[in-house]
Amino acid sequence: MGYHRAGFAVDGCDIADRPRYPFAYHRGDALDYLAGLIASGEIERYTLVHASPPCQAGCAVTVGTNASRGWGGTHVDLVAPTRELLDTSGLPYVIEQPNGRAAIRKDLTLCGEMFGLGVLRHRNFELGRWATTKPAHSRHRGYVRGHRHGIRREGPYVAAYGKGGGKATVPEMQDAMDITWTDVHEELTEAIPPAYTRWIGTAFMTARQEVLA
Repeated sequence: MGYHRAGFAVDGCDIADRPRYPFAYHRGDALDYLAGLIASGEIERYTLVHASPPCQAGCAVTVGTNASRGWGGTHVDLVAPTRELLDTSGLPYVIEQPNGRAAIRKDLTLCGEMFGLGVLRHRNFELGRWATTKPAHSRHRGYVRGHRHGIRREGPYVAAYGKGGGKATVPEMQDAMDITWTDVHEELTEAIPPAYTRWIGTAFMTARQEVLA
């Protein structure tokens, strides 16, 4: 949605059925889909590729709390094969991952406070074949509401992941992230606020115009 608001025509792909996805959509393995676009030459129709590989292998909750308590299972890390295909595509690209141990360059780190949102939701972005100025990380105004390590805190942000322990309800997540097109809990907990990709899309268009000028 953020890229759409920045002026892009959006074409999405995911392995799961997403009937609420508001743009052109292709269901299937995203790496197979991208490889097919490259092999057929259709990739030339595109200007920018954004990839959000599954984050469970390296995200903070997996390598921190879950690992320390023996929770969860094993997860496949698809960052490297995703980057390899993106490099092959010849197009500028963005790879998004949450905080943790994901093996990406943190060319950008965006936070909900930068956009006045009701979530912190830090996300890191590696930029391929283009660059932009890294924005300052705004000071947080307080805690994320909910229980953590046995302590209940109140604060101006909600926790848009999991259930229980004071975590956000579906309406709270929708409001905090400015997401109106889905009310599916799983989709909301995995989403990034459109303000992030609108910022990235605008920065890309600006950088592209400067190169062409």
